Amino acid sequence: MRDKKWLLNNLRRGEVDEKGFDKNIVLVGMPGAGKTYIGEKLAKLLVHFNYIDTDKKIEEQTELSIPEIFEKYSESYFRELESKLIQEISQNKSQIISIGGGAFERDENIEFLKQNGITFYLKSSIGELFDRIKEEEHRPLLAQNFSPKILEDMLKKREKNYLKSDFIIDTDKKQAYTILNDILGEYENYVRQRIGC
Repeated sequence: MRDKKWLLNNLRRGEVDEKGFDKNIVLVGMPGAGKTYIGEKLAKLLVHFNYIDTDKKIEEQTELSIPEIFEKYSESYFRELESKLIQEISQNKSQIISIGGGAFERDENIEFLKQNGITFYLKSSIGELFDRIKEEEHRPLLAQNFSPKILEDMLKKREKNYLKSDFIIDTDKKQAYTILNDILGEYENYVRQRIGC
């Protein structure tokens, strides 16, 4: 059996050839959980993986911001675009995928993302989430009368689906490198259990 340090170092460099180490890493969680930030950090470590932020991808495809899509069309229209994109990208492997906070509410999205991916719920407290995003203005579902109570109500609605993720990563009061190591460690364990190494 190869040791953990060897396997993680080679995984980061893209030099691991065992079956299963091309599984997508899917980041799930509330607005402000750090999905984009951690996704970008992971992409710098796993240089052979492609990085996709579904919100940014939709903005590129439509040439509209997420708030503009909500205003010009509707949330349901945005969710259809989101589901279509998730179905498409889930067919590929060796990707880091950061999804929007509401994407995991659709069962079909969960199913598609888990076909070739390992899902990680980046879990944060309401206080932590509020502090991270209270000054941001690009989140349409949080734009009006934003308060911790709005986040709390949203989490109550969504968390039952977030908990369907393969792993829960607690991000409160943690440095980015700790979160990255937690994700990579769970990724390694998950794959090794399935390939018997």
